[in-house]
Amino acid sequence: MSKDTIADIITSIRNADMDKKGTVRIASTNITENIIQILLREGFIENVRKHRENNKYFLVLTLRHRRNRKGTYRNILKCISRPGLRIYSNYKRIPRILGGIGIVILSTSRGIMTDREARLKGIGGEILCYIW
Repeated sequence: MSKDTIADIITSIRNADMDKKGTVRIASTNITENIIQILLREGFIENVRKHRENNKYFLVLTLRHRRNRKGTYRNILKCISRPGLRIYSNYKRIPRILGGIGIVILSTSRGIMTDREARLKGIGGEILCYIW
C-alpha cells in the first residue's frame, strides 16, 4: 500500500469491479470510512461490514450487482487530488459530472461530503475523486 489511501481504495474497488469480484477488503481509517459511507448512501456499493484481524480493522465491501445479469456495474472512479498535486475548488466552481448524474467527493472543513452537499452548505474544499 502506498501513502495515498484514497487512491488505494479507489483502485481496489475499480480492480474488483473489473475482475467481477463480489467483495473487496480495504484498510479501515476515518477517511476511508467516510468515503465508503458516501458510496453506500449514493448506491455505488451494496453493503459494508467492519472486520477485525490481528488488532487491525478492515472494511469488507459488497459490490452492487446488476439484476438479471451476471457481473457488476461498470462504475468509473477517478482520483483527482494526489499527494504531489492538490486540487481545490470553491463551492461555485465544483464541477458537475455528467450534468449532475455522477458525484464529486470533496474534503471540506466540515468533513468529507458530496458536491451536492457542499453546494447546499456553500463551502468548497479539496476535490478527492469523481464517480459516475
